[in-house]
Amino acid sequence: MTVLFALATSLLWGFADFGGGLLTRRIPALTVVVVSQLLAVLVLGTVVLATSAWTEAGPELWYAVGAGVVGPAAMLAFYKALALGPMGVVSPLGSLGVVVPVSVGLLVGDRPGLLQFAGIAVAIVGVLLAGGPELRGAPVQRQAVLLTLVAAFGFGSVMALIAEAATTITGLFLALFVQRVTNVLVGGGALYASVRRGGLALPEGGPQVIRAALPALAFVGLADVAANGTYAIAAQQGPVTVAAVLASLYPVVTALAARGFLKERLRAIQAAGAGLALVGTVLLATG
Repeated sequence: MTVLFALATSLLWGFADFGGGLLTRRIPALTVVVVSQLLAVLVLGTVVLATSAWTEAGPELWYAVGAGVVGPAAMLAFYKALALGPMGVVSPLGSLGVVVPVSVGLLVGDRPGLLQFAGIAVAIVGVLLAGGPELRGAPVQRQAVLLTLVAAFGFGSVMALIAEAATTITGLFLALFVQRVTNVLVGGGALYASVRRGGLALPEGGPQVIRAALPALAFVGLADVAANGTYAIAAQQGPVTVAAVLASLYPVVTALAARGFLKERLRAIQAAGAGLALVGTVLLATG
């Protein structure tokens, strides 16, 4: 069950990142984050009301609040790092966030077998290579590296926090709702501050562009929510170390989606990374 839910997480996050990347080509990135999460809040709010999930409110919801605060901050740092570039360095480094939940898993007593340790190592290398790292000739600003590492730590922290936010399915609905409400508040504050500094909240073409993109924005927001939910279940069903690594295969999914839908050609290093990630998955599943 851990393997299935973790792989589902990687698929959902991979497609959410792919969709979000396409949307940010014509809509400001912070607007994409805020609107997509707001749509997710509306859907999750309905689910919480329908299932009476609010009755399971407890102190563990602070983990969801923490995830909701850290998530937008990590995304903002990541977007700024991407803007500084080069993307071929920033994107793979952002995947290092998997170290956080893996470390937490080891600290709380996870002891993977030899094959699973090998699978973890192979899969992490595969994910890094799947981002198409620029191994030479790519000047990198120190600020870009620092922002990327901050983002990676944030992404990994969200994984670790959301796994602790609930112990039941209805409790998980409530935790995800609280996380998304916090996302909207933090992201909305960042968007307001950006506009005050002269940034744009609306794309060229005005509100009608956002209205036309609402189905895609809803997909991005709900896929991200579902990914957090399936990861929480995966982490509770089995070793966190295995769940975290398999869930972190999403950059491979994003790269393959770009290949399939946009006809982008994979570089040799990306193809090798995808292959290594697959080998790591097999080792983790059989270990």
